[in-house]
Amino acid sequence: MFRFAALGSGSKGNAWVVEASEGYTRTRVLIDCGLTVKDTVQRLARIGLAPDDMDAILLTHEHSDHARSAAAFAQRAACPVWMTHGTLAVLEAQDNRPHDARLLHGEQPLAIGAFEVSPYTIPHDAREPVHYCLSDGARRLGLLTDAGHVTPHIEATLADCDALVLECNHDPERLRASTRYPESLKRRILGPHGHLENAATAALLVKIAHGGLCHVVAAHLSAENNTPTLATNALAGALGCQSDWIAVAEQDDGLDWRMLN
Repeated sequence: MFRFAALGSGSKGNAWVVEASEGYTRTRVLIDCGLTVKDTVQRLARIGLAPDDMDAILLTHEHSDHARSAAAFAQRAACPVWMTHGTLAVLEAQDNRPHDARLLHGEQPLAIGAFEVSPYTIPHDAREPVHYCLSDGARRLGLLTDAGHVTPHIEATLADCDALVLECNHDPERLRASTRYPESLKRRILGPHGHLENAATAALLVKIAHGGLCHVVAAHLSAENNTPTLATNALAGALGCQSDWIAVAEQDDGLDWRMLN
């Protein structure tokens, strides 16, 4: 069995759960820990899990919506937290270092129970950001959020995935027209180390889609500068499928379990 779910996805907090079984071994990892401990525990319960079900936490970068409760939740779950040197340095400066902090070494894969975890670099305005692909040896899940632009390396990394979680942060015209966002924030989001917009993610999907792709999830949508309809229409157009085939990970409701068969 291989399945994944979102506890929440967006600027107010991100966390994903991925689970695989191999024989009698069941492995569960939490990717990012950007919700409060209370919210994380409550949302885990919604999908039938508890903190001590987690075997490890993988952090993508140090921003609070991805690492807010990393130290506190890891202590409660009694599990290690994997991250880059740059992420750890910032968390230490913020007094948010997990007790059992473990370092990634470049893009070297690591084994966590039933998973082979492959970190890969992404362009974002963080200290040393990465994202992850996870495989149980037969199936492969690729995740990509918080990337300012798509690189050839990202394309190659995600090309053979059976399921994809892809950032659809904003619609550029909505963002430019926003009266709530200062110009400096707009430039950051639209810049090469900001966030992916719908059309850029759709263009990526055109390049990496294949017949074996069984899940595509739009993630990290801006509550003000995007809508689920705009995001799903863009990705469905790239695949030539109905928009309701594209799932959306929401900020409050997350995403229920998706199975990779």
